[in-house]
Amino acid sequence: MDIVAALKTFMRVAETGSFSAAALDLELTQPAVSRQVSSLEVKLNARLLHRTTNGLALTAEGERMLPLALKVLEAVEELGDTVCADAASPSGKVRLSVPVPLGLYLSDRLGAFLDANPRLAVELILRETASDLVEEGIDLEVRLGPVADSTLICRRIGWTTAHLVGSPSYLARREQPLRPEDLKEHDCICYARAGMARTWTFSSGSRDESVRVAPRLTSNNVVAVHRATLAGAGLSVLSHIVADPEIEAGRLVKLMPDYPPSPLPINVVYPSRKNVPSRVKAVLDFLVDAVRADPRMCAVGDTDEAQ
Repeated sequence: MDIVAALKTFMRVAETGSFSAAALDLELTQPAVSRQVSSLEVKLNARLLHRTTNGLALTAEGERMLPLALKVLEAVEELGDTVCADAASPSGKVRLSVPVPLGLYLSDRLGAFLDANPRLAVELILRETASDLVEEGIDLEVRLGPVADSTLICRRIGWTTAHLVGSPSYLARREQPLRPEDLKEHDCICYARAGMARTWTFSSGSRDESVRVAPRLTSNNVVAVHRATLAGAGLSVLSHIVADPEIEAGRLVKLMPDYPPSPLPINVVYPSRKNVPSRVKAVLDFLVDAVRADPRMCAVGDTDEAQ
């Protein structure tokens, strides 16, 4: 019996809940799928699936088997990648979707990466909201904050750092805020990322404080928020990627240093951990290394959590 093939078949049956659906995905006959699972059960001396007229269900042994089978298959894939690493370089196009500030950061670094991988092409998509990865053919997507879709593979690779900022011209006519509640007296410019425009959350070190703001200006594009802030239209929360050069040049002022905006996890998601192409793995590694190269994006907690 090919134990690796049997484990793959068992995993697919468990995922689809059907011998026929698994057979279709694996391009096998339904009897062949059933035989592989039965042979695996004999080999392990354990029943993995309950078979009923209404369908299939994992037994307690099957539930325990799933994460173990996944580790075995991942190890086999990694072994194959290691053995074949020198045989061929990654090739093809990878569609990578990221929030605008991170896209600006990556665009400065992609040239060197592509020079080192001449057979690769990257389509960098700057997007503020989540995509339908399968429907839109997105290979990798970076999402900020919790990822609700449990069907996706999710890997945390870092944390956001942002600043509350205002222009010198705005602050010349308004008193600087010292605490989050002071923002109720200020004109605010909101970056409407995924509908989270009206509540700003700040950290005092020991706890988070959220404040409801009434924005005078709202935009779904960080570049527009950035330019309006520079023009003195109000205060905004901007990624350090956008804000730091302006603060260093004196065009923006960093406010409420004792209450920085609360960090959000930077997660990369992709549809499946099975048979991830080498071109996608190469871009994923580049993405992880690029985020880790900035200490302000890897300073909070550990990375590499996955679901």
